[in-house]
Amino acid sequence: MKRLRELLLAAVLCLMPAVASAGAAHAAVPGDSRTVPAAATVGAPEASAATVAAPEASAAAGAHTVTFVNRSGKKLWIGSTVNKGEPDGDSKNLKSLPVLKPGQSATVTIPEDKAPYHWRGKFFARQGCSGTSGSTFHCAIGDCGVFAQRCTTGEQSVSLAEFNFDQKDTAAPWYDVSYVNAFSLPITIAPKGAEKVTENGSCSQQGCREDLLPYCPKADRQHNSAGKTVLCVNPSRDATSAYSDAIKKHCPKAYAWSKQDQETGNKTMRQCANCKGFVVTFW
Repeated sequence: MKRLRELLLAAVLCLMPAVASAGAAHAAVPGDSRTVPAAATVGAPEASAATVAAPEASAAAGAHTVTFVNRSGKKLWIGSTVNKGEPDGDSKNLKSLPVLKPGQSATVTIPEDKAPYHWRGKFFARQGCSGTSGSTFHCAIGDCGVFAQRCTTGEQSVSLAEFNFDQKDTAAPWYDVSYVNAFSLPITIAPKGAEKVTENGSCSQQGCREDLLPYCPKADRQHNSAGKTVLCVNPSRDATSAYSDAIKKHCPKAYAWSKQDQETGNKTMRQCANCKGFVVTFW
C-alpha cells in the first residue's frame, strides 16, 4: 500500500510541469471570453493564431476621443453616421451625441475598443432643429431622423468631419473634412496629443475656418424662408464643377469632390497614429 502511494505521488509530480505548461500556453484577451495561444510558449502554427488575435489585444489599450466645439454662434445638434456593409463588420453608431449652445463643447469616446475594433464614420452639425425627440423632432439642415441625440438615417448633404479609427491599422486614425456633398458650416479637425506636423503632413489641422457660402455658385445655393443662403449643395460629387473649383480655391485642405484625393499634391486626407483624439470645431 505504501509503495502504491509512492508511485501515485511520483506520477502526479511528473504531470505537474505539463499541466503548468498547458495553462501558460493560453492568454485571455481583455474584454473577450475566448482564449488565444501565447506565442512565447507555443510553436509556429499556434504563433500564427496569436498574430491573428493581436488586433483584439491592442484594442485593450483604449479608445480615442472626439471633442466638439461650437464657434458658429448658433445652437447645434451633433449628428453622426457610420459606414455600412463593411467586410470586417459594420461600425457601431453613437447613440448619445451632444447638443451645443454657442461657445459650448463636449467630448465623446469612440467605440473602437470593442468588436469590430474599428469605427469608420462621420460627424456633422444639425441646425434649426425643433420638436419632441422621438416623435416630431426635425432639423432644417442636416436632418437625420426624429431623435435629438442620435441619427437614424444615412449620410447628409452638409459639411462632414470624417474619421477612420481602426485598431488593426497601425497608421490610423485617418481623418478629413468633406464638403463633397455640400457646405453648411466651416469645420476644422485638429489632433490632440500629437500636434507636431511632420514633413508628409500627418497630424496637420484639416479644413478651414472661412465661411464658403459667399463663394457658392448661385445655381447651387439653398435659402431659408428669409431668403438667406444657408446651404451650398454639390451638383456633381463625382466630377469637378464650379462648386468644387470654388471649394478648392478657398479651402484646399478639405474634399471638394469625391476623387480629389487622387489629384497630384492634394491635401485632403491625413493620418495621426500617435494622437489621443481630435477636436472638431464648427465655425
